[in-house]
Amino acid sequence: MQNAIHPVVTESAYLTLHYRLAAMDGTNIVSTFEDNPATLQLGTGQLAPFLESCLIGLPEGVHQTFELPPEKAFGPRNPELIQHVSRATLTENSNFGEEYVIGDLVEFSAPSGGRFAGILRAIDAETALFDFNHPLAGQQLKFEVKIIGIL
Repeated sequence: MQNAIHPVVTESAYLTLHYRLAAMDGTNIVSTFEDNPATLQLGTGQLAPFLESCLIGLPEGVHQTFELPPEKAFGPRNPELIQHVSRATLTENSNFGEEYVIGDLVEFSAPSGGRFAGILRAIDAETALFDFNHPLAGQQLKFEVKIIGIL
């Protein structure tokens, strides 16, 4: 006899799902709907925490779309994260002879040993202007999920 109660997503659930993160105009940022579904465990960093929070409590079999304002997604754009970097610092973080063009994503070493990235917005002989905001900061997003199975 089969249990009539559908399992629901918990904070450490292991699940199989299709998901899509898209801009409000429908442009896909990432989608599994055209390929194989994703199998992942919540709470392990495989999905951003704000996406995981949308899934908590959803029953197996549900197909739902969430509209996420910037505050519930990658956050608002922060003007303080637009910074000038000296050409010397840029050279230290570059491969020998590397040339940059506006729009390039460049990784830097943090003093703590980590890495962070910024998008080049302007460059001259002394400095380069980088935007260290997440590329999706300030955007409202759609998050569509179809929960296939919960283990």
